[in-house]
Amino acid sequence: MALRLLRHAGLMVVLVPRQLQMTGMTGDVPYYGGRLTPAQAYAASHPRRAAPPPPPPPTPPPPAVERSRDPAVRPDPAEALDGLLASGVISEEEYQQLRDRLAP
Repeated sequence: MALRLLRHAGLMVVLVPRQLQMTGMTGDVPYYGGRLTPAQAYAASHPRRAAPPPPPPPTPPPPAVERSRDPAVRPDPAEALDGLLASGVISEEEYQQLRDRLAP
C-alpha cells in the first residue's frame, strides 16, 4: 500500500489583514486601506511628547497619638482648653465661655 500525500485541490490562500501586510506603519497611525486624513498625516509628522513623570507618592500620615482605651481615664478638659487657646484655635472670648461651662 503506497502512502499518498493529501493535497488541496488548488492553490492555498492565506488571508492576512491588510494592516499586517503594510511595512513601516507606526502604532499611532491607523491604516484603513485608503489615504490618510489630514489629521492622521499631521499626527504622524508630529509625534506626541512623552508623558510627564508620575506625581510623587503621598507623604505618610503622622503617627496616631496613643490614647487610653480605658473610658474611666479621660484627659482634663481645662488642660485641653488651655492647649487650644495656646495654639490659637480658639479666641480668648471663646476660651472664657467654654471655661465658664466647665466650672461646677
